Amino acid sequence: MKKSILAIALMIAFSSANAQDAVKTAPAATATQIENKNAPEFKFEVEEYNFGSIKQGEKVTYDFNFTNTGKEPLIISGASGSCGCTVPTYSKEPIGKNGKGSIHVEFNSTGKMGMQDKTVTLTSNSKGGSKVLHLKGNVEAPPATPAADSPAPSVK
Repeated sequence: MKKSILAIALMIAFSSANAQDAVKTAPAATATQIENKNAPEFKFEVEEYNFGSIKQGEKVTYDFNFTNTGKEPLIISGASGSCGCTVPTYSKEPIGKNGKGSIHVEFNSTGKMGMQDKTVTLTSNSKGGSKVLHLKGNVEAPPATPAADSPAPSVK
């Protein structure tokens, strides 16, 4: 009995030691992965737009204009809003060196109240890989509409 317990304990210890060796570290990044000096790069005129105060239910649109300041063509592979109320659209065509483009964003304030900070995350082949743009402002309650034909409440 003692021998079988000792054998099981040794097998567990041996397998645990081998499991530690199975973990491999990632190879060091090569110089081309660290920095591509020719990589495209976004240069936005504005990265944060404050739309001020609007009434609930209103829509806000804004175009985030940019220039590709890199040497290679800029390719935007995706743009996503932080929620369904923020919808970005962009050109799928590559933007060459010193080329200009824009990200059109529409924010629908229906169902929103108070201070808002909606984001659009861009995925591209630019330095850094992704970029986050902000659309900020305050959504106020819509004006109260009086119920013209409703009867006055009865008191008993």
